[in-house]
Amino acid sequence: MLKSVFKSHSQFGLLCRNFSTIKEGPGLDHFIKESQTKRAAKERKRLPRWLQTSIPRGENYSRLKSDLRNLNLSTVCEEARCPNIGECWGGGETHTATATIMLMGDTCTRGCRFCSVKTAKNPGPLDPMEPYNTAEAVGKWGVDYVVLTSVDRDDIQDGGSSHLAECVKELKRQVPKILVEVLSPDFRGDMQAVETLATSGLEVFAHNLETVNRLQAFVRDPRANYRQSMNVLVKAKKVTETVLTKTSLMLGLGETDEEILGTLRDLRSNNVDVVTFGQYMQPTKRHLKVKEYLPPEKFKHWEDVANGMGFAYVASGPLVRSSYKAGEYFIKNIIEKRRGLENT
Repeated sequence: MLKSVFKSHSQFGLLCRNFSTIKEGPGLDHFIKESQTKRAAKERKRLPRWLQTSIPRGENYSRLKSDLRNLNLSTVCEEARCPNIGECWGGGETHTATATIMLMGDTCTRGCRFCSVKTAKNPGPLDPMEPYNTAEAVGKWGVDYVVLTSVDRDDIQDGGSSHLAECVKELKRQVPKILVEVLSPDFRGDMQAVETLATSGLEVFAHNLETVNRLQAFVRDPRANYRQSMNVLVKAKKVTETVLTKTSLMLGLGETDEEILGTLRDLRSNNVDVVTFGQYMQPTKRHLKVKEYLPPEKFKHWEDVANGMGFAYVASGPLVRSSYKAGEYFIKNIIEKRRGLENT
């Protein structure tokens, strides 16, 4: 009956596609014009040799992927197309496979222009078994340090903070000696939600600024901003002084040296303990293009500058990501040293 209203099957098909888009909610495509996408594809910079990585493979990689699928868990490693997935999941030189588990599903309510995670207005209900399944997976791996992250869930009253807190508490119940780092959302600036997560028993509270102040509106979803993110880090430290606070910056988006230095000063003045620097890499042709590929020497420069400013730990390199395993060993040592001082 409905088809008879339209002059052709093509008109009817177009209506169906548009209805499906409205029903599923906004995605990144809604924020970017098609003409911009085509032009950006032609202007994409060639990947330099120091950013080329191997195809993920190996026994550890296959086992870890199987464990995650069986327990209905997602990872930011896969969803954000991390270039280190082969090394981290495969175990690398240490032969210890690690992954960053992404909680609250694989679909985000925001559409940041650098991120390839799926987006929707209402991603669906949270999995009540996720805290238990997360603890079970981590317990199987036998690691002593784990990184948890999550999508933004602006559709939930508290942004999902109580759910994330329960994941941390269940981990501690099942694996008492585990050290937990959580890469947290900003909870729309809800400081009570920040406190709920920061006081859940985690050791490292991470929240990423992503870029310098000037580029925030260009890079991140409109609901995120520089001051709000800085306030989240300040609140986490205020309610639990022993927690390490951590943030990450992407380079290569058009920021200046003066802006990076100003950001580092802001972080130190707010007692943020750990900072990491990594190269922004365009995940698909529909995302922000890379303005510049910085050489390894430039990342070494920022590592030296940040260390000189008094950060407890700095990780800086083209392939470094906020949860990259290279930093976990050192952060783990910092936590254990602090615990030792508290017990003396």
